Amino acid sequence: MGQVKVSINDRSYAVSCGDGEEDHVRELAAYVNRHVASLADEVGQVGEARLLLMASLLISDELSEAMQKNRMLEEEIEKLTGARASAEERSSQSENAIAEVLDGAARRIEELSKRIEAA
Repeated sequence: MGQVKVSINDRSYAVSCGDGEEDHVRELAAYVNRHVASLADEVGQVGEARLLLMASLLISDELSEAMQKNRMLEEEIEKLTGARASAEERSSQSENAIAEVLDGAARRIEELSKRIEAA
């Protein structure tokens, strides 16, 4: 089990994490720290708990928006997948129709060729 020291709002915290996840935890802590620092600049040092709460709410809002966007993108992917399948089916039908027309034309050309040879 890994152990990482992170700093948020100039206070150090020891955080346990899975082996190999140390850099990721540091990045997450830096992200939280940026939010806390931004809030502290806006509202001042209103207490660590309040700053962490406000940062948590802002990050939760970002997550909520990202999840909503993800759902919308998944729905769009489903629509596009359905449209693609429909287009592929129409394309296949068109190819079959064209093949039938070409076969008919080839038969007529053969018949005409035979008539010309017989004449």
